[in-house]
Amino acid sequence: MAKEIDGGKTEAALDAREREILDFERGWWREPGPKALRIRDGLGLSVAHYHQLLNRLIDRPEALAYDPMLVRRLRRLRDARRRRRVAGRLGRQV
Repeated sequence: MAKEIDGGKTEAALDAREREILDFERGWWREPGPKALRIRDGLGLSVAHYHQLLNRLIDRPEALAYDPMLVRRLRRLRDARRRRRVAGRLGRQV
């Protein structure tokens, strides 16, 4: 499904699976059990595939519109991990 945005352009809305991933990420910690097991059993994805999808998803403006606080938090966490990783390769402390 597409919706019109400023300037007459259209952008695709999030599909049910993408919303399910964001909803899961928002509250996975409230339920008992390991996150990896809940990803495999609840979403039917491998952990690696889940994180690939999530990382692509949080870069989309539709995801930001759907849940701005979650997406901004996930972007901050991802960026912090990247900074630590790069700093480690350069022999610096962050």
